[in-house]
Amino acid sequence: MQVPVLNTAGDQTGTVELPADIFEVEVNVGLMHQAYVRQMANARLGTHNTKSRGEVDLTKAKWYRQKGTGRARHGARSAPIFVGGGVAHGPKPRSYAKKMPRKMRRQALRSALSALAADDQIIVVDKLALDEPKTSAMQKIIQNLVGEHSALVLMADRNEMVENSIRNLPNARTLRASYLNIRDLLSHDRVIIPQDALEMIQVHLGK
Repeated sequence: MQVPVLNTAGDQTGTVELPADIFEVEVNVGLMHQAYVRQMANARLGTHNTKSRGEVDLTKAKWYRQKGTGRARHGARSAPIFVGGGVAHGPKPRSYAKKMPRKMRRQALRSALSALAADDQIIVVDKLALDEPKTSAMQKIIQNLVGEHSALVLMADRNEMVENSIRNLPNARTLRASYLNIRDLLSHDRVIIPQDALEMIQVHLGK
């Protein structure tokens, strides 16, 4: 697949061939969904905790006598049916982690990139660099490339100038190409890929 290569002003400077084994595979929606659910589940802390009737700080003494009151019989104020009592079958700390084979995770990324490429949502730039961190300058560059759309900017290596310039933009964020994941790919309108980051994607996802 041939796509144009743009500069930071949004002008075409050439073309590049996107590898077919990454950007032209059959889109597997079910696989992408499975990878997304796994990633979101693994991000959960699972630190929720409720107290059972044996853990609440209430007396365990019998509330009132068994017979003669005309009321239902109760053993303690800590029962789940009373305000301030314990929680019956409440959540306890646990792991929500899900497993997924590496081949399936990488194929899900290929499917997502192929879907984005088919919809012309992949923007390739020759290089992305700034002499100093400046949010307004980066905002103008992103507007030249994607207009008002939200953008995920992939970086080959750490670049503090670019990362600090994008940090305060509400519609853009940076991500290392080696940390490519399904959630970030699917949550932005456009994906901006410098050519050096494209080479890293080919190494990481190429067959």
